Amino acid sequence: MKKLFLGRQIRSLREKAQLTQRDFAERLGLSTSYVNQLENNQRPVSAPVLLTLSERFGLDLASLSVDDDDRLIAALQEVFADPVLAGAAPGLQDFKMVSQNAPDFAHALVRLHQAYRQMGEQLAQFDDRLARDEGLARPTPYEEVRDFFHFENNYIHELDLAAEELATRLSPSGRIFARDLAQYLEERHGIAVERRRAGTAGEGAIRRFDREQRRLYLNEALPESTIVFQLAHQIALLEAGDIVEAVVARARFQTSDAAQVARIGLANAYAGGLVLPYRAFLSAAQETRHDLDLIADRFGASLEQVAHRLSTMQRPRLKGIPFFFARVDRAGNITKRHSATKLQFARFGAACPLWNVHRAFESHGAIIRQLAETPDGSRYISLAAHVVKKSGGYSGPVLHYAIALGAEIAHARDIVYCDDLDLTREAAFEPIGVSCRICERLTCPQRSVPPLNRAISIDSDDRRLVPYAIR
Repeated sequence: MKKLFLGRQIRSLREKAQLTQRDFAERLGLSTSYVNQLENNQRPVSAPVLLTLSERFGLDLASLSVDDDDRLIAALQEVFADPVLAGAAPGLQDFKMVSQNAPDFAHALVRLHQAYRQMGEQLAQFDDRLARDEGLARPTPYEEVRDFFHFENNYIHELDLAAEELATRLSPSGRIFARDLAQYLEERHGIAVERRRAGTAGEGAIRRFDREQRRLYLNEALPESTIVFQLAHQIALLEAGDIVEAVVARARFQTSDAAQVARIGLANAYAGGLVLPYRAFLSAAQETRHDLDLIADRFGASLEQVAHRLSTMQRPRLKGIPFFFARVDRAGNITKRHSATKLQFARFGAACPLWNVHRAFESHGAIIRQLAETPDGSRYISLAAHVVKKSGGYSGPVLHYAIALGAEIAHARDIVYCDDLDLTREAAFEPIGVSCRICERLTCPQRSVPPLNRAISIDSDDRRLVPYAIR
């Protein structure tokens, strides 16, 4: 069981109560030196002390999570893998201390490194126009919002609760139909829903709301699961505004563009909670042992919607299995990503070519499986599938993506896709990494670039699959 270090939280509780360490220790029935060690993360918090802190000082036990620290530690490790910081190699304990005692500092350092990397990449392209742009060093709005959701564990509690409450009122069974949401929009907001061909609503159009006419136009070529989601998104824009604005204010985005992107993302989060309400969805996932097709059939949802929702099941005291989720295009770009596991996706560059998500494009209509092991020794079951998105007739755009969903192998008994796999055979687990530039596997035949923190040597008389040796 992972040890729990809560130095920053304990110090905050003591300072809020306006107590010295000695007085605080007396209230807890501990020695002053013990409290000092707890506050400086020199000792983990025991279960009895945890309960005492909850009873006497109101510590919210449901809010405690080591997952946030894991994600922040992984981000810091990637920062210090950059060769610009060569010679500065903090140990794991140092990373833990910073993430637990000074998380704001750690987040700022990650953002600073992201800005540095972005500037370097843009300068490398000799783009003079961008070089004169004063906003060069900032992350793009989408990157900033992606990081926000990442550190929120892709779960916004107040939005999810509000969405679930409405879903329960609309459909006690848990399944929401398009007619339910269309009727609700008309009765509650006086908005008529009309389905049109894409050509009459604009090339590639999905949803358009005419505020003056109080009409919501939807592309009739869209699958029913997308229609339902877009109706739910419109309800979010109409009813969840106060919650959305409070979350945006809390996030303190650097630009107004990022704030606007976040509003859309938060409306999508509400829509996901409405279409796939938390408790009903969690129950279905556990009952089917996370069979994606069965869950999709039960809720009338798409495979991607189900996989994405599984990665958000992090409600305090009612958590599901921690999953990672990603969506990749044909060029290998990760267009959606989230991980509630220790596996963290590369912030820069392409994903590991050995990951089965790339093979999904070759397996139409099938969910392919992979037992994978990352360089830190963690083992996962990774599921991947090819998804196609259409929005028109013969000449309409067709988008191709691969989605990946995975969990640590410790959860195998609760995942139906593991049933006939030999989890005891070492060779069954394929070695994968996060990205080549930070991967420590020195003999990988698929390596595209050397690790950032390693030197290379080239022997003109000895040509291997990878044209250099890593030192």
